[in-house]
Amino acid sequence: MTLTAALLDPFRSGPSAAQPLITFYDDATGERIELSGVTTANWAAKAANLLRDECDVEPGTRVAVVLPAHWQTAAVLLAVWWCGGEVVADPDSADLVLCDADRVDLALAADPANGVVALSLDAFGKGLSGLPAGVVDFATEVRLHGDDFVPWAPVPGDAPAWAGASVDEVLAAARARAGELGLAAGSRVLSTLDWSDSGLTDGLLAVLAAGASLVQVRNADPARLDRKAESERTTTRLG
Repeated sequence: MTLTAALLDPFRSGPSAAQPLITFYDDATGERIELSGVTTANWAAKAANLLRDECDVEPGTRVAVVLPAHWQTAAVLLAVWWCGGEVVADPDSADLVLCDADRVDLALAADPANGVVALSLDAFGKGLSGLPAGVVDFATEVRLHGDDFVPWAPVPGDAPAWAGASVDEVLAAARARAGELGLAAGSRVLSTLDWSDSGLTDGLLAVLAAGASLVQVRNADPARLDRKAESERTTTRLG
């Protein structure tokens, strides 16, 4: 079982399938987007098909994800792991780089063998214009791919998944951290954590591993957090 299947399968059927899994706010733009378990899985599948079919992501491929904490970042992280790829922090050590518009030059400077995919992170799915040759516009290309994904080959539990840790190790760490944070099935987590280093474990992986749901706030206005916690009926706050 891939890391993504282990994390997402409980949300793809039953009562939780239609319930909110990831609710994303950006206080700088006023954006609010809500994804159910099924919708999150569909986005991850579309992204996985794109990464495999157009960027040759497979077990052993090292993918740098240079993106903020965002619902689309969750989708592409899950997509990389569904393909069996390894998420790394350093573009210079990656075969493929996923980045936002502000870091395309940084990604190109790393000269990754499998190329660069740029995400606009636009709330309405608007793509990026004027990209350099060879850079894939995620928003344009991802809609062309199917919303179901099946790996071509099994991904072993000892395959690297994140910064050298294996699939089994990442999943075990996420479950252990969920227990330490007091997260359980049905918990609703309000988080302002960045998804770098331990923030990815606490802010995304532990939440999913616990069977909880996430309210992720980017560019958080502290004065609005209590109101969000009340309106979203959150039970735990991170960050």
